[in-house]
Amino acid sequence: MGHHHHDHRHHDHGHHHGHGHGHHHGHVHAPASFGRAFAVGIALNSLFVGVEAVYGVLAGSMALIADAGHNLSDVLGLVIAWSAAVLATRPPSARFTYGLKSSSILAALANAALLLVALGAITIESVRHLIAPAPVSTGPVMIVAGVGIVINTATALMFMRGRHHDINLRGAFLHMAGDAAVSAGVVVAALVIGLTQAWWIDPVVSLAIIALIGWSTWGLARDALHMSLLGVPAGISEAAVRTFLGEQAGVRAVHDLHIWPMSTTETALTAHLVMPAGHPGDAFLHDLAHRLDHDFGIGHATVQIETDEHGHDCVLVSEAVV
Repeated sequence: MGHHHHDHRHHDHGHHHGHGHGHHHGHVHAPASFGRAFAVGIALNSLFVGVEAVYGVLAGSMALIADAGHNLSDVLGLVIAWSAAVLATRPPSARFTYGLKSSSILAALANAALLLVALGAITIESVRHLIAPAPVSTGPVMIVAGVGIVINTATALMFMRGRHHDINLRGAFLHMAGDAAVSAGVVVAALVIGLTQAWWIDPVVSLAIIALIGWSTWGLARDALHMSLLGVPAGISEAAVRTFLGEQAGVRAVHDLHIWPMSTTETALTAHLVMPAGHPGDAFLHDLAHRLDHDFGIGHATVQIETDEHGHDCVLVSEAVV
């Protein structure tokens, strides 16, 4: 019984410590809980890609083959995003002291690159079909693309609630929503082609949808690049954090301030604060860490206190020195 009681106290202390420093503020759990969504999405879409490619060849529809190719790029994208979400939960080691959290940033970058390559391939095919239009069996195309709308919409909905918190979940959501749009475009195109026998409509619709997806992919690529260059995460103002630190009781100056993303969901900060000789004590640092997490969403803050009694300037005072 005594042993159990000790355990309980230890757990209690651990929880309090974690809360105070904001390591466990909910947003960490976002990727992990989407395992089922990834598994179902990958299985459903892999199966569908095969069916779609076969029917695309049989019906002679470039749009359907292109849609299959686009769906395939999505399956690969989901695999990349899922593996990153799993890697992000790995504990720190002696070699990777942050764990493998930042793999989520690399995954987002790879995901965007992959989509741009797929879009390029589909564009080339579409242009070829625009130059030399060929007949299309519109019936099967409409049925298969219709199934595509259902599968992609269902998968997109599974990622919907995570898309604001994590760039990879946003990537998965965008991919799937884009796929549903592609399938819808294919259905509409097939309907019009069936009525008018204007075979050139097929590649034109394909190109229009590519432009739409290309636009959203560019945004994803830009954000991922910003993170991989350790840019201050969107939604955090460096100036506001600098002002906040400078306003703390006893702080005379702030220098060597760095804010960077540890993963697609977590942010770290380091700073040097110049304060009078009497050390401010743990309560000050504890409160500061809590405020940074609560006000700015920065969960990993490391602050160095410097006393200015001897007049020795820190070598990192100059903002030009990193």
